[in-house]
Amino acid sequence: MNIWLNVVGYQIVWFIAVWGAGRGLWWPAALAMLPFAAMVLRDPERRSDLQLMALVVPLGCAMDSLMAASGLLHYAAPVPSPHLAPLWIAAIWCSFALTLRHTFRFLFRRPVLSALFGGIGGPLAYLAAARGWQAVQFGEGPLPGLIALAVMWAFALPLMLRLAQRIETRATTDSGVRHA
Repeated sequence: MNIWLNVVGYQIVWFIAVWGAGRGLWWPAALAMLPFAAMVLRDPERRSDLQLMALVVPLGCAMDSLMAASGLLHYAAPVPSPHLAPLWIAAIWCSFALTLRHTFRFLFRRPVLSALFGGIGGPLAYLAAARGWQAVQFGEGPLPGLIALAVMWAFALPLMLRLAQRIETRATTDSGVRHA
């Protein structure tokens, strides 16, 4: 998969998701995610991406549900519940899972860099969703929520990348194909 198509495709999903959520709509995220997923899943190693989605989406939704249940974040378009990760966030997590083996491959063997990347990039995405599109609101002001997000993402991104690497290694061992 072309890395730039993966980057741009994910960003399109993210922008449409937060744009829709900021207007009280959850479904634009799902509609944007479907063609992106179809494009990525044309890859011959799609089984690895599907396995990764099966692990990353529940983990990511659990993280966002924890943020909602704690009151640190309030999501616009909170379908199915204001105390759970909304459907539009689940669509973003599906799309994010499809970037791990492609866009983020360069971080596979760099856990410290991936922790920094997650600890900085994760909270910035939520801040942008809050400030630019009103898709997210910080319950106790931005600082407590951003700190919690930074800690979660600093642990979660290296974990997700390790899962991606292990799934891919297992797939290449089983098929005899070697990735660069």
